[in-house]
Amino acid sequence: MIRQNISSGAVWENTIGYSRAVRVGNVVEVAGTTAMDGDQVVGIGNAYEQTRFILQKIEKALQEAGATMQQVVRTRIYVTDIGQWDAVGRAHGEFFSDIKPAATMVQVSALIRPEQLVEIEATAILSATDDQINPNAIPDDEV
Repeated sequence: MIRQNISSGAVWENTIGYSRAVRVGNVVEVAGTTAMDGDQVVGIGNAYEQTRFILQKIEKALQEAGATMQQVVRTRIYVTDIGQWDAVGRAHGEFFSDIKPAATMVQVSALIRPEQLVEIEATAILSATDDQINPNAIPDDEV
């Protein structure tokens, strides 16, 4: 199988050693994504806005991997204040109300920056016959 690493271009991807998303065959895993735009946090103090921004970033990573939000089967949502579940859930529902992936939301004590209120991971599965890597994305590595 071929492995496709999707980069967001963030400097810490090389420092920490991770990819925004990884596709192997027909499975795409999107790493924990926060509301960072460069070195700025988007939507400070607003869990709804952070969630929307994060899901837009996830959608872009999926597209680079040849997938869509309709193929997401699982999301994992980490929040620093579970009392914000309704705002986070409302934004999640705007993207997934018809798709309805399996979803988990848990409270964590902190994220990397105190202004970050939400972090989301996603898993997408393409059809079994759609295991071709997006030829426009690089690098491709044999697994």
